Amino acid sequence: MPESITIRAATPADAAAFLALVDGLADYERLPRPDGEARERLAADALGESPRFKLLLAEVDGAVVGYAATFPTYSTFLALPGLYLEDLFVLPEARDKGAGIALFRACAAEALRQGCGRMEWSVLAWNRPSIDFYERKGARQLSDWLPFRLDGDALASVAAQAAD
Repeated sequence: MPESITIRAATPADAAAFLALVDGLADYERLPRPDGEARERLAADALGESPRFKLLLAEVDGAVVGYAATFPTYSTFLALPGLYLEDLFVLPEARDKGAGIALFRACAAEALRQGCGRMEWSVLAWNRPSIDFYERKGARQLSDWLPFRLDGDALASVAAQAAD
């Protein structure tokens, strides 16, 4: 019998399941898991009274197996909103059941519902399975835009210069 896949908005009752999935993503991406304070912020930012991002969960036969986290962006060149897909993750043991594509489609549908001109995300260069997945769906890797990041001491340094 085929498995039942459900995509739904997360609720505060899903905090533990969401945090376990974030741990799974950290392990997959070879990054440290969030510490206790970060876990509290994540739960509050996703599921609190004023969420900072939208959180969708994928269930297979009633078990939470994946999530997608998105937030709005804006393109001045398109003069339209955009949707940024921060994370899309499905537990390794639940892959190839359709949960990943169901999450991806739900995010694309949400982007269209919001009148977005585009949906964007980043993929680690070594993550060939994800790159192949997205390319099969018609996504294209940008070659003329390079991602940059300012964090930690460099972020504090630049911010301090704003006061000068």
